[in-house]
Amino acid sequence: MPKRRTLTLTASAAVLAAALGLTAAMPSAGATVPPGGAAVLPNGPRPTIVLVHGAWADSSSWGPVIKDLQRDGYTVKAPAVPLRGLAEDAAYVASVLKQTPGPVVLVGHSYGGAVVTQAAPSDPEVKALVYVAAFVPDVGDSLGSLSARPVAHPIPQLPLVPLSYPKADGSTGTDLYIDPAKYHQVFLSGRLSDATARALAAEQRPLSLDAVTGTATAAGWKTVPSWYLVAKQDQAIAPDLERWMAARAGAHTVEVNAPHLAMAVVPEKVADLIEEAARSAG
Repeated sequence: MPKRRTLTLTASAAVLAAALGLTAAMPSAGATVPPGGAAVLPNGPRPTIVLVHGAWADSSSWGPVIKDLQRDGYTVKAPAVPLRGLAEDAAYVASVLKQTPGPVVLVGHSYGGAVVTQAAPSDPEVKALVYVAAFVPDVGDSLGSLSARPVAHPIPQLPLVPLSYPKADGSTGTDLYIDPAKYHQVFLSGRLSDATARALAAEQRPLSLDAVTGTATAAGWKTVPSWYLVAKQDQAIAPDLERWMAARAGAHTVEVNAPHLAMAVVPEKVADLIEEAARSAG
């Protein structure tokens, strides 16, 4: 498919257009022009896309998707989530939202889905929620309770490796890692090279046990339209559980042949779904 072209008025052209009374007939800055067609003007300001990563990954996991979205003219933010607990992580994302002007499409992957669900009600500018192989809790749900929900086709138990760490109050916390030897299968279903999988396993950011047991106190999908990408090869969240959560949320749902880290394997499909939500938000 040919790439869309963007027309931008130069300062002199804008002045000339205004002087001749032709402003309404000229394409506005940022208007997209399909090949051989007229400019397509947006209904309002394009929303900013805020991408929230999950556990055992970081913001760089969105890299290929970010490139697609930026190429198509979207402003993108991908904050680094602390991964310390649902309340703390959602408060952090809420602070990012408050400092982001204009409408927002809020996207969560994996545990990031729980974070955006909790954070969305804090900002009326959140116009759409997009879940990518993600948890979608209701009030009172935790990652643990959702993962324990019976499904027709369960997945193997996650190969978690616990490591202790000292908390600021003097108590001891527990970080959970994916066993590096199993990371390739759990997160990628063997879809990327062994070398890439080993690097991702070494770079993984752990999830605090507090984030697994913490319960949601808000459910943004009850008031904000949502979209969901089901990863049919997921070995971290059962695809049947993804389908159930998407249906409960009333999300516009697509299914793709992708592993849990769908953004790395089928970034174009992830970007397409986000842009569909963004067009609706606009």
